[in-house]
Amino acid sequence: MMKTITVSPAAKAVLGAGLMALALSGCGGSDGTNGEDGPDGIIGVNIDATSTLKATFTDATVVNGKVSVAFTLKNANGVAVLGLTKDHDLRFGIAQLTPVIEMVGADGAKVEVDRGYQWQSYINTTKQPNASWIPDGETDIAPSAQFQAEVEAASKCADCLVDNLDGSYSYTFQTNIAQVIEPLSITYQAEDTQRITLELQQPLITANAHYDFQPSTGLTEDIASRDVVSINACYTCHQPESLALHGGRRIDIENCASCHTATSGDPETGNSVDFTYMIHAIHKGQDRVTSTADGNAAAPYKVIGYGGGIHNYGNVMYPQKPAADCSACHVEGTNAPKDAALFNANKSDTACIACHTELASQQHIGVGTNCTSCHIEEGYARSAKEAHGDVMKAYNDTQTMKVVFSDVTVTADNKFSTNVSFTDVSGQVIPAEFIDQGSRIVMAWDSDKNYPAYNDASYSARRLKLNEGTANTDNSWTMVWNNVTLPTDYVGKTFELWSAVTACYNHGGYGRPEVKLTACSTDNVQKVEIKSSPYHFVMAASAVDNSQSTAARRNIINTASCQGCHNQEVYHYDNGVNCQTCHTADKTLRSDDTYPGGKKSTSFAFKAHSAEGHYLKYAGVKSGTVLKTDCKTCHTADGIQLGRAADRVWRYGDIETGADVWMSSDTGACLSCHQKYRTDATVAHIESNGGIVDGISEDDARNRSSEICSTCHTVDRVTKTHGF
Repeated sequence: MMKTITVSPAAKAVLGAGLMALALSGCGGSDGTNGEDGPDGIIGVNIDATSTLKATFTDATVVNGKVSVAFTLKNANGVAVLGLTKDHDLRFGIAQLTPVIEMVGADGAKVEVDRGYQWQSYINTTKQPNASWIPDGETDIAPSAQFQAEVEAASKCADCLVDNLDGSYSYTFQTNIAQVIEPLSITYQAEDTQRITLELQQPLITANAHYDFQPSTGLTEDIASRDVVSINACYTCHQPESLALHGGRRIDIENCASCHTATSGDPETGNSVDFTYMIHAIHKGQDRVTSTADGNAAAPYKVIGYGGGIHNYGNVMYPQKPAADCSACHVEGTNAPKDAALFNANKSDTACIACHTELASQQHIGVGTNCTSCHIEEGYARSAKEAHGDVMKAYNDTQTMKVVFSDVTVTADNKFSTNVSFTDVSGQVIPAEFIDQGSRIVMAWDSDKNYPAYNDASYSARRLKLNEGTANTDNSWTMVWNNVTLPTDYVGKTFELWSAVTACYNHGGYGRPEVKLTACSTDNVQKVEIKSSPYHFVMAASAVDNSQSTAARRNIINTASCQGCHNQEVYHYDNGVNCQTCHTADKTLRSDDTYPGGKKSTSFAFKAHSAEGHYLKYAGVKSGTVLKTDCKTCHTADGIQLGRAADRVWRYGDIETGADVWMSSDTGACLSCHQKYRTDATVAHIESNGGIVDGISEDDARNRSSEICSTCHTVDRVTKTHGF
């Protein structure tokens, strides 16, 4: 009978090594020369394991219409990213920067109009309207077949992608750009600039890249370009993460521009999705109208996305005011895009029509859409640069003016008084006829803390119209706040004076009249706030104490961020962001039947946090392109630190009865966002940590408060809780 012996894997390894050694020793000779060193191993991270990703094109060639590109993948530390395959979500696009000549006019009288360079994708499809995607009764749309630019998926080609095993790759396009005849005929020109785009999406990261080159020379610099707007201008209002579009795969503006071409449209609405047209139409938002025989009618720009989701951009509340300030997006000067000034070139009507529509006024009926035939420098009508410049003239002028306060005193009967005048860019006092005497000066004290208690000095009592003061012969006004009683301990307090005073201008228009200061008694003048920083000072018994330095308010919001998005018209009294001077934490409530309890706070924090335009995930167009959960958008780095203002109290409405309730400092700050959604568990948590949600008075909330919120809710934890 045969005996079976079981040998473990470890024993097999030892036995094998011993037999090998025996065999070698049995040869009795040399074991031969050492082999050559192999190549160094590649230091890299697998694409499925990396948390950061950057793609960079390194070369491109076109041979007989076949396009080949080389690119690298690295993580944020510059380490090679390995293992990319065709089955990853990898797509490529290619477009040509084509000089466009448009034939404009009636048949038999058409003329050639130079429209400059425009991107044209080589990869296009024809899309028919999908009736099931169009909501019943939808208006302001005209469904029709449309061309749409596309990108090609690497997964559809077995051998187009080559992995060099060192973090570098090459890809050969499936599309032959010299043979594009359907659905659009595109003529490849080796002398024209070509743009290749890449989009690579992983579950948690996305990479975009683009490469502009001239095939005839191989040049990547000093070639024709259309680099007009930087995406950093978009980030003035939008958070970067919120502009990850098309399912999060497209994040670079260069990729957007080369796909959203003039030949691309949305079949379900019939609207163009050309990048220039689309962006201007979207941001015109709720102000986009067209002229009809019955007057202006809303002309909302709409797009119906894949799956039938309608995007009604007529709900957009464009925050940049005045809207005519093109510099909000078209930033020129240092570090500006190469072609930043192109928006002044009068090359295209697309942007004009996107904002103003084909019928901007009754005067345009039957004229057609060749805007630049009239709207051009030295033409019949003002060019876009001139027309927008006329609007901006008053705003730009008032930024150079100053508000001058003098003779600040406290009168014998304890009333605050000051003289005020206004100077132009040269320092000359502006004549009173150009100053709107119905506009106001606002005063406050404790501006380093929380401003005067509302019950002691309401905001309406602290703002004073010029015509409530005394006009002096030197074009100044003497202002006395007779309805405000100063606190008994006002000496040594930091005071604030700021101006909401407007200057008057004419409007410009046909005939190109100069826009300049105009007597406010003139009909149809425009009134623009004089821009001047608030005047902070310390009061002595009857005059300014110049020996004392003003106390600084805690650093909460970045007003530059506010004005970056809102520009020169935030809401009212548009001279900077001074909202908290009047909209104090203890200000009165406002009736609102849509809010729990029917009353809501009018504090600045509450109004800012609850503004629809600050949270577009659920409000407005529901685009998610602005998210209030990113506190850094408005707050300074230490602007969400709790525990710094223990004496502050907040006035809220009970969410069941609407009756006044008073809350402690940190509690009220947090509930400026969360009050609407609070639960019994929320209240229990707050109260167990010393917070007050049900104070019957300011003193009650202040005296009972013993908040320890900042112990756990550190700045780091608050920011992480809000998802960034």
